[in-house]
Amino acid sequence: MIKNLEEKTGKPFSHWIDVVRKSGLVKHGEIVKMLKTDHEFTHGYANLVAHKAKQSDAGSAEDADLISDQYKGRENLYPFYTALIKEIQKFGKDVEIAPKKSYVSLRRKKQFALIQPSTKTRLDIGINMKDVKPEGKLEAAGSWNSMCSHRVRVESKDDIDKKVIGWLKEAYEQAG
Repeated sequence: MIKNLEEKTGKPFSHWIDVVRKSGLVKHGEIVKMLKTDHEFTHGYANLVAHKAKQSDAGSAEDADLISDQYKGRENLYPFYTALIKEIQKFGKDVEIAPKKSYVSLRRKKQFALIQPSTKTRLDIGINMKDVKPEGKLEAAGSWNSMCSHRVRVESKDDIDKKVIGWLKEAYEQAG
């Protein structure tokens, strides 16, 4: 996203960090609003710059590499994660990948999915889609995660097929 922002604005990422720091704004929401209003940033880019300027994002956190920590003892699931991310990044330049402590949030203007290594043998994909009836491996999320409408369980590379990528793409499009 940093590279894309530089290409989109014609200014280096460091310029935008300086803009935030010189603004005197401290609160994350105020910084995001300023970048969106004054500089016509999308939410994803404004959020990224705000976090980097405040050093509050997962990539700036000195205490842990959140994604690595998620897959400790579950290294067998990491190739599923990387395969999913590779496909999801093809959806558009506005995909925001936001690691949290136990999962990775996938956002556009709002969260459209998440990827979570739930057990040593299973990765769960949470998907937010309206008006799509759960069927087959596309389950209702139920009590698994209240931030998602659907869940797909991934236990082998065969579980990541065109249908799964299609559902993720549909969720991405709905989040725009």
